[in-house]
Amino acid sequence: MKAAVLREQKKPLVIEDVEIAKPGPDEVLIRTVASGVCHSDLHFVDGYYPCTLPAILGHESAGVVEQVGSNVSYVKPGDHVVTILSPFCGECEYCLSGRMSLCVQVNPNYARRKDGEPPRLSVGSVPVFQFGGLSSYAEQMLVHQRAIAKIRNDMPLDVAALVGCAVVTGLGSVFQTARIEPGSTVAVFGCGGIGLMCINAAYIAGASRVIAIDMEGAKLNLAKGFGATDVINAKDGDVVKKLQEMTGGGVHYSFEAIGLKSTAEQAFKSLRHGGTATIIGMIPVGTNIEIHGPELLRERKLQGAFMGSNRFRIDMPRFIEYYMQGRLKLDELISDRIGLNDINDALANLRAAKGSVARQVIMFN
Repeated sequence: MKAAVLREQKKPLVIEDVEIAKPGPDEVLIRTVASGVCHSDLHFVDGYYPCTLPAILGHESAGVVEQVGSNVSYVKPGDHVVTILSPFCGECEYCLSGRMSLCVQVNPNYARRKDGEPPRLSVGSVPVFQFGGLSSYAEQMLVHQRAIAKIRNDMPLDVAALVGCAVVTGLGSVFQTARIEPGSTVAVFGCGGIGLMCINAAYIAGASRVIAIDMEGAKLNLAKGFGATDVINAKDGDVVKKLQEMTGGGVHYSFEAIGLKSTAEQAFKSLRHGGTATIIGMIPVGTNIEIHGPELLRERKLQGAFMGSNRFRIDMPRFIEYYMQGRLKLDELISDRIGLNDINDALANLRAAKGSVARQVIMFN
């Protein structure tokens, strides 16, 4: 199969022929139909996060089941699925209490093949690292059965791919992690794919004001279509001061969807008393966030979010119902549909933070 391989960080991905194994007992072979190009992948390409090499990146994807292992009963060939970046074991304390995104078995590579077993992906005799247990920048994926969620077959797979990361992360952070209340005020820092999903979720949840913050006018205009009631261009001055003036003391909830120290600190400083700041963006390894200690005395809260605190096989189909009902704006989130050969251009667009780019989606024939 064809795949985009990361052989060296800070270098372009290379399109290569990669060998993929047959499904083991708990594995599912998927024909990849669509894969979103997420900014998280760029962190690994550009060396902000370590990565085993060579590797195939990509984690936001949807496809069609081709083969299943002997222990798999959840899906069958022909079923449509969305991939899960955070596979769950179903047995640990977190899984059993409905917090599958925090499954402790993910860290020891529960969803990967064991040492001594043949690799799922290889070039010649050299194993290729499977990023997130998925590696969706490839024509096929071989994954653990708990790394997929089955969806209705009439859901378009190009938009379904976005459910695997942008949607579960953005909507989940609003609905599950922060649990915002109707009538509350919300600020969203960053209007990329995840930020726009936060805005859409806050609108669906009944926030009275949803304030979008970005440095690109085109993205701010896009945010209005997703439910933003107000926008602030961060180039135009003190964002925290403007938010406090607009809301009479600060917002009830803020969401940081960029991954920067400065915006994470702004998200906290923008809170009113008792407010909650949720950091979604991947802040580079080694970076510390600083807050003024006495501000905690007013019950302001700073918290992280991972995959939107989702219960994947429950929430993913529900989010898809929002789309099918016309409440969740996914068609508008896709700025370009591209081929696998265009992957390096797509990453360059993310790197340049082009205003018109929300989500670029690789379509596989």
